Amino acid sequence: MAGNKNDPLVITPHVLLKAYACGIFPMAESADDANLFWIEPEHRGILPLDAFHIPRRLRRTIRQDQFEVRVDSDFQGVIDGCAAPAEGRRKTWINAEIRRLYGALFDMGYCHTVETWREGRLVGGLYGVSLGAAFFGESMFAFERDASKVALSHLIARLIAGNYALLDTQFVTGHLSQFGTLELPKARYDKMLEAALNRFGDFSVLPAAVDGRTVLDTLDMRAPGE
Repeated sequence: MAGNKNDPLVITPHVLLKAYACGIFPMAESADDANLFWIEPEHRGILPLDAFHIPRRLRRTIRQDQFEVRVDSDFQGVIDGCAAPAEGRRKTWINAEIRRLYGALFDMGYCHTVETWREGRLVGGLYGVSLGAAFFGESMFAFERDASKVALSHLIARLIAGNYALLDTQFVTGHLSQFGTLELPKARYDKMLEAALNRFGDFSVLPAAVDGRTVLDTLDMRAPGE
């Protein structure tokens, strides 16, 4: 961890991008906390793009297009969903400063959302930051079963198609470990980050609306499934 969580920080969107390039990101204690503090983990979670594991049932859900998937259409809805109470989590670290900063990055084209919809209602999704050929996943949510998993699968396909080199998950969680996440020591992560920042990843190679078969075909080029 870098910095003191008791010291208030004034962060601009450009400072935030520089922090990501150094392997650092901000968090808050809670939604009610006005302050942010820097996190620089000694071990970092990543999801290798060439080893993304897709469970058989999820493949079927993706292939059948059970959700409408949109990209960058409702940032506010996604961050609201990520901040909403969920099973095992009564409070969120997404405070007003997080909303302000990532909203600004979204307007600047550095922050992206992948969203799952059903019958005109946002039911799941994720958001993260794109820099060079690195994508830094920030948070995800689901109001329906598999809604966030489908969003993640669409994200992986988009990163593969866009020639990305790194998907940073910050930490390895039980939810993410089923997809093949790894925990790396900081020194190894820093080398991967430096290499990814020296490349260009194009988040928009795939069209905004992509069907499930295209997603699976893209994933299967790089990632073995069951």
